[in-house]
Amino acid sequence: MSKPKERHRRQPMLARIKKAHQNQTETESSGYAFRLVGAFFCDFFYYFLRTLKWCVLIGLILTAAVSLFLFVKYGDAYRSFAQKADELVAESKAEDFRMDEITYIYDADGGQLAELSSGNGRSSYLRYKDIPKAAVNAFIAVEDRTYWKNIGIDIKGIMRVATDFVLSRGDSVAGASTITQQLSRTIYLTRERSVERKIKEMMIAIRLTRKYSKQDIMEFYINTACFSNGIYGVEAAAKAFFNQSASELSLSQIAYLCAIPNRPEYFNPYKHPKRALERRDKILSDMYQEGYIEKGAYEKALAEKIKIKKQAPEFYNYETTYAVFCAVEYMMKLHGFEFRYDFADEKAYESYLESYEEAYNLEKTNLYAKGYSIRTSLQTDTQAAMQQALDNNLAFATQTNQETNVYELQGAMTVVDNTNGKVIAVVGGRSQENLDNVYSLNRAYQSYRQPGSSIKPLVVYTPALMYGYTPESTVYDIDVEAAQQPGADIANMWGSSMTLRSAVEQSKNGVAYSVLNEIKPSYGLSFLTSMKFDKIVPSDYNLSASLGGLTYGVTTVQMASGYSALVNQGAYREPSCIVSLKDSDGKELYEEEESKAVYSAQAASEMLDILKGVLTVGTAKSLEWSSESAIPAAGKTGTTNDSKDGWFCGVTPYYSVAVWIGYDTPRALESLYGGSYPASVWKDAMLYLTQGKAPVDFH
Repeated sequence: MSKPKERHRRQPMLARIKKAHQNQTETESSGYAFRLVGAFFCDFFYYFLRTLKWCVLIGLILTAAVSLFLFVKYGDAYRSFAQKADELVAESKAEDFRMDEITYIYDADGGQLAELSSGNGRSSYLRYKDIPKAAVNAFIAVEDRTYWKNIGIDIKGIMRVATDFVLSRGDSVAGASTITQQLSRTIYLTRERSVERKIKEMMIAIRLTRKYSKQDIMEFYINTACFSNGIYGVEAAAKAFFNQSASELSLSQIAYLCAIPNRPEYFNPYKHPKRALERRDKILSDMYQEGYIEKGAYEKALAEKIKIKKQAPEFYNYETTYAVFCAVEYMMKLHGFEFRYDFADEKAYESYLESYEEAYNLEKTNLYAKGYSIRTSLQTDTQAAMQQALDNNLAFATQTNQETNVYELQGAMTVVDNTNGKVIAVVGGRSQENLDNVYSLNRAYQSYRQPGSSIKPLVVYTPALMYGYTPESTVYDIDVEAAQQPGADIANMWGSSMTLRSAVEQSKNGVAYSVLNEIKPSYGLSFLTSMKFDKIVPSDYNLSASLGGLTYGVTTVQMASGYSALVNQGAYREPSCIVSLKDSDGKELYEEEESKAVYSAQAASEMLDILKGVLTVGTAKSLEWSSESAIPAAGKTGTTNDSKDGWFCGVTPYYSVAVWIGYDTPRALESLYGGSYPASVWKDAMLYLTQGKAPVDFH
């Protein structure tokens, strides 16, 4: 009898009243309505409490699952790093939180090329008492509202991030970093996004909070925060962007500066002023909501117009700018950035570029501020000789840009030592005395240009030799225009027959087009992406690539390293000029990357043998190389439509040199083709490089 009663008690109140009402013989509408409303609320709270109970239970289970997962997967890492964190913080001192050390760059002989500085200087460091209160409040309002009472970490934020991590299957590991955690990451850790790094920054943050006061930590944070463009600290930022001391800034200006450190490159005032302004508005709103400012001050700051000082130009020389580039990219790699060379679509490529730019600028900022010592393979004497070779051959073109006074006809050249794959000279343009801004663009690695026929050995012919062709294979110089018509049956098209060797020597476009059609663009271009040509996009996977018709193009650094791979029996070494990179404590950070086989040794050897003919009977025979040097040489000319770009890429057993000539804004130059100015520059450069060398042949 007890079971039916129990079921009756558990029956919802509303249902019981309805049943009772059905049995009533008298109509009591008002009383019934009252009881019905009361029953509704009883049922609502009954189900609400049951739902809440299950939510709490699920939350506890999820928390336990996350904790168990983290313990199993990262328990050992936690224990091993705990001791290191103890040591790091125990040994830390106030000097660790300064970002004003000088980085030095040296050439191959140990001579100093440059010294890099963030420009902060010791006078830019502010003690806590000198930091504007508004800056402190702004960072707390937008970055860490529990700052004054937390233990260095935000428990609620951590639970949210842990839940997001599980639900995203490990894709999401960002967020919930307190001010102290951000400080930990800046000083002691890398910027990779991983659970391990997040655990480490939390461990360090807790220990920093135990050792230092909240005022000390805030002082360290505000002086080490990155404000983009190599600027650390609010005082340096105030001077750079407003030409004032931080103490002289308005509330609106302070909020504007405090917007930047969250994502320095994204909120870079020189590049994205609107983004920084939008975040300034958010910071002011947060400060108002948190009670740090009154309504009148909020509205006044919101209405204030922000005007920043013009960016000061950064000029060095071609070798220094390239050394900085190589060092920054190595630091990106060291800190977990994943370089990509294949993209599903243009959107994926644009997304990658954004992440690359952000990571690059952040590492460049750190390079300038953290006192590295960089030794390079760059040879000062060779650099000067290469510069002279370019200048002398283009001396006839004296027209300059009306705005910049820089020569309009330009060139670039890269020299790679084939014995180790290192760049020993990099010329980014013509030199001009008493004109510093000539170095603002290093065309050797920053200017991507159409390579014309100089790309054929890398993307068509060496791959074809691996595909089954031989130097003596019969090929056909088809009509390219006809082949480009919709529905053209390229495989069955005919033209003048010749050997593959002769087609390369005479640079026959129809042959290259038909051969790539057979081996497929995806196959040919895979060799470029294997050699880290970084601007090969989905739209390049077509037959126009056989003629150098690429969306963005290539650089002389990339071409020189690609040709060097042919000399080294198909083994590719990533081009770089870095030999050693040490941190401020003298710890070596640089580790040489192993070479990798891209082409087969046989295909590379056959390609070089074919390319020798380009200089003896082909498009570069006018150089008469063999009459001036006994050292074997091989190379390829390249000329784009309307003679807008001229290339010569050539090698000896000792060096690989790639030369480009053209205008920064592409336009025709009737006398420009691969065998003219580019080949002449290459010849002068290679004669200098090989003087006194024994006439050995390629392997």
